[in-house]
Amino acid sequence: MDKLAVLIPAYNEEQTIEKVVKDVLEVTQQIPETKIYVYDNNSKDKTVELAIKAGAVVRHEFAQGKGAVIRRMFREVEAEAYIMIDADDTYPVEAIPEMYAKIVDRGVDMVVGDRLSSTYFEENKRPFHNVGNSLVRWLINFLFKTDIRDILTGYRGFSFRFVKTFPVLSRGFEIETEMSIHATEKKMLVENQIVTYRDRPEGSESKLSTVGDGLKVLKTVINLYRGYHPFAFYAIFSVLSWLISFTLFITRVWVPYAETKLVDNMPSLIVSMILLVLGVIAFFSGSILNAIQTNDKRSFELSLISADERFRDTSK
Repeated sequence: MDKLAVLIPAYNEEQTIEKVVKDVLEVTQQIPETKIYVYDNNSKDKTVELAIKAGAVVRHEFAQGKGAVIRRMFREVEAEAYIMIDADDTYPVEAIPEMYAKIVDRGVDMVVGDRLSSTYFEENKRPFHNVGNSLVRWLINFLFKTDIRDILTGYRGFSFRFVKTFPVLSRGFEIETEMSIHATEKKMLVENQIVTYRDRPEGSESKLSTVGDGLKVLKTVINLYRGYHPFAFYAIFSVLSWLISFTLFITRVWVPYAETKLVDNMPSLIVSMILLVLGVIAFFSGSILNAIQTNDKRSFELSLISADERFRDTSK
């Protein structure tokens, strides 16, 4: 087991990968048993050759997508602590020792490299990315009652127990959102660490699609909220159905009936009853799923105990 594993997912990053690996090697000299892993995701340039030349251990993930790469990294690499950093040279490697210390000395499960509290909005030249980051941060902190200041950052530190109990479900860039929500919902210790951000060097292109990946992130947030808070999610539809049902019944059925003693709007009566039943179904669906989610939380706590035992056995 390594003391520290620095994980670098890479796809067509020949312009910056060598510099990133060398910078990481220099800043981690004081941390024994450190390895740098570059996981190539079907690069068509010289990313692999340059990473090997710089001193990294290069491995491959042939299923396209950052989520697929992270799934492979988390399965294969064994370490006491992990630092994940992008290969585009936008993050300061000088923050790695402090992030590592938080994990091994203070038992932090996830350290979030917070760009948004420093230079991100000045350095990033894509205004819609700025808006998207702020929107996703507000939405997740509001829905999940947390205080993660940079949801979409690719610069993070992880404990062994986080890496070995995190179920990677996403295939693309929405993986960072999934990590943030998972750590919050499983009551793991999360800390923010402010880091400076610099935009990509000229000639280096982002792999993110502002609209496409942004919609995937929002879809992921909704799906995870439904999964982690099913009662609250289905209660929204239940209450809406009941409100529309009662409004329709009173205005289109009850008020005319009080005047004429006749049910003149039979279709409205039928629709209001259908909505009432749908609201009841949504309410009890949320209740049942909430009970299942409670059992899942108990099972996860047991998996954490198993991960801790495995960590102690492996690190002996």
